[in-house]
Amino acid sequence: MTGKTLTILGIETSCDETAAAVVRGTSPGPGEILSSIVASQAGAHAPYGGVVPEIASRAHLEILDAVIERAIAGAGIAPGEIDGIAATAGPGLIGGVMVGLTTAKGVALGLGKPLIAVNHLMGHALTARLTQGTEFPFLLLLVSGGHCQLLGVGGLDDFRLYGSTIDDAAGEAFDKVAKLLGLAYPGGPEVEKLAAQGNPRAYDLPRPLVTGHNIRKTADFSFSGLKTAVRLLTERQTVKTEDVCASFQAAVIDILTDRTRTAMAMFERDFLREQRPGKVGAAAVLPTQKNDASGFPSGRATQQKRLVVAGGVAANRAIGQALARLCGAEAFALAVPPPVLCTDNAAMIAWAGLERLAAGGGDALGVSPRARWPLSA
Repeated sequence: MTGKTLTILGIETSCDETAAAVVRGTSPGPGEILSSIVASQAGAHAPYGGVVPEIASRAHLEILDAVIERAIAGAGIAPGEIDGIAATAGPGLIGGVMVGLTTAKGVALGLGKPLIAVNHLMGHALTARLTQGTEFPFLLLLVSGGHCQLLGVGGLDDFRLYGSTIDDAAGEAFDKVAKLLGLAYPGGPEVEKLAAQGNPRAYDLPRPLVTGHNIRKTADFSFSGLKTAVRLLTERQTVKTEDVCASFQAAVIDILTDRTRTAMAMFERDFLREQRPGKVGAAAVLPTQKNDASGFPSGRATQQKRLVVAGGVAANRAIGQALARLCGAEAFALAVPPPVLCTDNAAMIAWAGLERLAAGGGDALGVSPRARWPLSA
């Protein structure tokens, strides 16, 4: 199906958003989002300060059919015009994944269309292709409530892991710190809002695994110690909440930028070296870089050095600005999807399904859901 315009229905139920979307386009993008419906469960989980898997799966079961109907109606197409059904098959909360994947199987069988079982992380990874047509290869920083990874992406089947969290994910740390401070759930946006009003140097918080302390020589992350430092700080003294949020966010930014800088060197080593006779490992010549109005590298730049930032934490403006400065210093083009596509949604799942179907991929109706499903082999 290479070169053919495809229309794909996507279904996402890996955590606490029940989502369906219809996208249309041709790989590598950009594509068109015909509809995108996201039903949040935040209110149901707020009393618990986090996602309760049983509540999440029951909510998916109750509303998913209606969400799918709204997505198809909103796209203004007949069901028969859909070329394939893409659904998150993992990783995620297994109950929710089962609901979405089983529903997708029924829709695919009823319409006589291909089923594409999508890795949720691939959905995030390819969003910049949906929105900006970002070409392979690129370095991916995936930062969300459940995941924190740096990967080199050379294609649909070429993901090279440079670093991941050895404990908490960045978004998880934001939510846990918010809970320690008595802030509303979800905590990440609340911490970001208060951090803008505080002093980022008010409290000296640790930066685990940053350069100089990274004996592992990897691009791994660690946020558990930072979270614990915030807990000890609030237990031992009276604190100003805005300053704690600002100091915590500053520490997260330092960790993310340090680890990303390390991964940039790994990415250049793996993807941007020309193999010439007598010059193995010689640096490739890069086309001239283009900057956007902000002065930072544009996600549409023609050069080969690209950083894609995806996942819910990518919606944090302070983090985005810090990564833009890093890309400016390291001559990387930066691509960040719009905030609404950084958090979990079905448009990214539909697009990943479109790319896989265009490349000849598809799955049998017997495909199983997975609680864990790493992108890299």
